[in-house]
Amino acid sequence: KHVPSPVGPLLLGADEEFLRLIWFSTPRHPLPRSVTLAHGDNAVLRETGLQLEAYFSGTRQAFDLPLRPIGTPFQREVWSTLAEIPYGQTWSYGDVARRIGKPQAVRAVGAANGRNPIPIVLPCHRVIGADGSLTGFGGGLPAKQFLLALEGAMPAGDLFSRHNPQLL
Repeated sequence: KHVPSPVGPLLLGADEEFLRLIWFSTPRHPLPRSVTLAHGDNAVLRETGLQLEAYFSGTRQAFDLPLRPIGTPFQREVWSTLAEIPYGQTWSYGDVARRIGKPQAVRAVGAANGRNPIPIVLPCHRVIGADGSLTGFGGGLPAKQFLLALEGAMPAGDLFSRHNPQLL
């Protein structure tokens, strides 16, 4: 199911029981080969659309959806940990690596974060560089900045600010 959002159209994918993916209109990675899409609607997709709408309007800070992302055990561990990052806060990739008990796995955490199939709901946008810089995001850096500003984790404004020194 396609739904509009302030960060562009989102493709929602679910089976009858679980939300499986949220995909941006211009993703950094292709859909996994294991994903088969068929247009339709169900209760999971409808509820996801309602909760995303409330999130973007500023009336929802946490999602309550049945999730079952497809990935390796390590990826699922990282994605589960993303759900622990509080609304309006950011963690570094190192913070996530330490949280899962693998402090040396910063790069692997970054790779898993980048393959998160359920962004926004599993808030990979809340993960930033150790120096506070914005880093890659499946929906693009402007979308990441928008989401962090929406949550109050960074001021709204220009990507070319002190919050993103890699672009200076």
